[in-house]
Amino acid sequence: MPSATLPTLRIAIIGGGPGGLSSAIALSKLPNIEVTIYEQARELREIGAGIQIGFNCWKVLELLGAAEGVRGHVQESIVHRNGLNGTPLKEQSFVSVVPKYRGQRVRRTRLQAALKAKVPEGVIKLRKRLVSLENLGEEGSRLVLEDGEEVIADLVIGGDGIRSVVRQSIFPDHSIQFTGRTIWRVIIPKSLIVDIPEMTSSTAWWHGPAGHFYNCLVDDPSETPEDKQMFEIAVHNVVPAATVKEKRFSWGIPATNDRVEQHLTEYDPRVRDALSRVPEGLWKEFSAFAGPRLEKVTAWDKVVLIGDASHPLTGAFGSGAAFAMQDSWILAQAIDYTRSSRQPLAAALEIFDSIRSPYYQRMYEHLDSVGKSFQDAKAKNPGQTFEESLEVKIKGFGGTETLGWIYQNDIQKVWEDFLSAEKSL
Repeated sequence: MPSATLPTLRIAIIGGGPGGLSSAIALSKLPNIEVTIYEQARELREIGAGIQIGFNCWKVLELLGAAEGVRGHVQESIVHRNGLNGTPLKEQSFVSVVPKYRGQRVRRTRLQAALKAKVPEGVIKLRKRLVSLENLGEEGSRLVLEDGEEVIADLVIGGDGIRSVVRQSIFPDHSIQFTGRTIWRVIIPKSLIVDIPEMTSSTAWWHGPAGHFYNCLVDDPSETPEDKQMFEIAVHNVVPAATVKEKRFSWGIPATNDRVEQHLTEYDPRVRDALSRVPEGLWKEFSAFAGPRLEKVTAWDKVVLIGDASHPLTGAFGSGAAFAMQDSWILAQAIDYTRSSRQPLAAALEIFDSIRSPYYQRMYEHLDSVGKSFQDAKAKNPGQTFEESLEVKIKGFGGTETLGWIYQNDIQKVWEDFLSAEKSL
């Protein structure tokens, strides 16, 4: 069908994160489509430190044309340690991966800049916080923004994260809760800790009784001088959620050095030394929230959820950006496929849901299985030592060998498999 005969599809994207930006990139390539991103922030900036870019993420970045703008520290291996004494327990090696697809730890700002550079001019609107969403039937959806602006859209894409207003509007009975996990993140100059033994030689998880300390470089040494290279630290602390009475925030809020350090007083001296060298005022605190799986990630035949809004798992697999971008690319393919054959928008959303919902269901099932294995181990050995519990934890730590369907997922092949199945019907 000639593109000139296609009716214009008005698309409102809520949220300017990786999912929202990727949606704008992929959809802007299609004919007769008007795309607008509504982002509540005053400026488009990432809060946090580093982000993991692996095979699954590189593949979709290539499809979006943004891979060349993303560079960071290539991870040859990851070492898991006993956080209390530093003893290495397990090492994951990635030397067999095709070089250009090897995992890299990248500054979040680098990913955002690479995606933003591919979004057409004028698509992003800042200081636009969504207040409510209303189903207008055949006329579309009405979006009411905090500044009083009202927008009518044919399709609304909810890329507004774990606390999604879009999700709450279409699934009002769904709720999320604080999981008991608090994360503190920071990036500091590598030069501040380069003399600490084994601190910068590898990416490492230092596992403790109630969380872990994570460290990694985030810059490519071939393009960043030694004195400019940065180092990421992430500290996780887990407690029973019911014991936490103070208000919690999912986004980054300032935290003092003492608030972070008090949770790692029993850790290896190298960990405590690294923490002591973080300049005051740099830590950001994040509280993890999660909720039950959604049976569908679409509603009203004109609203779709992507990224964390569609599967509130709070980064359980360390691939949240990849999932959001994969959602975006598949959605664009489904819309292009159905519009080319004069099918309604609802058909595109049905295709999207049929591909992505089962994928997220598998993630929930995997987490349930891992959780059960921990509970079973405790039931069999209620008096287990820290070392024994750590052994169980390390065994359940999934990588490419057990979670290849996540980390080695090629989203283009997923779409090609869908097309092949359609042709065989």
